Amino acid sequence: MHPALISLLAASIAFVGTHLVLSHPLRAPLVRMLGEKGFLALYSLVSLATIAWMVLAFRAAPPGDGGAGGVAGEAQWALASILTLLAAVLLAGSFKGNPALPQTPVDKVAAALPTGAFLVTRHPMMWSFVLWALGHMILSWSQRTSILAAAVLILALLGSYLQDRKKEALLGDAWKHWEMQTSHLPRFGQLMKVSAVTWLAGLVLWLAATWAHIPTAYVPAGIWKWLV
Repeated sequence: MHPALISLLAASIAFVGTHLVLSHPLRAPLVRMLGEKGFLALYSLVSLATIAWMVLAFRAAPPGDGGAGGVAGEAQWALASILTLLAAVLLAGSFKGNPALPQTPVDKVAAALPTGAFLVTRHPMMWSFVLWALGHMILSWSQRTSILAAAVLILALLGSYLQDRKKEALLGDAWKHWEMQTSHLPRFGQLMKVSAVTWLAGLVLWLAATWAHIPTAYVPAGIWKWLV
């Protein structure tokens, strides 16, 4: 394996591992030791360091290694485009009506009703990352892309699961009531109930992100693959 790929793999493990450990088992003791602001400073420093490591290793790794680059067929590209579009819609809808936001009072959590993207899943942001990762993994574009996408997928799935466990412990029946009204696994049929504004925001985000592949990765993605 190329040395940069080994570095990327190590960086990805460090990013996922430190994120999960700091967000869950070590958060409470570190907050007691450092205070909330001190913990956030440490968390941000570790996150930035591991992300920088991943970016540098990704750039140093071969862009189309192992003969994998460019072998995806039209069907794979179409599926990847659909998955990333849905990811963009879920991401756009994840910022409104989320009772999981920090400092949300228990009474507001208990009274929360799922709307928009939360009709699809109670973790729309996490599932947007999962769909993005799957969309990139099915293309088998390169080993470096597969490693990065796998790290994002694992972090999103484990992070959403652990968030539910943490919220159950902190909020008790209020969070369990929210869980009963929502689904962890996406119910894609509910996407039809997501507002046109959210769909439009997701479409704009998707068009911009896929267009950015051209100057940054020299690979037209999404609809641009067939237009440019």
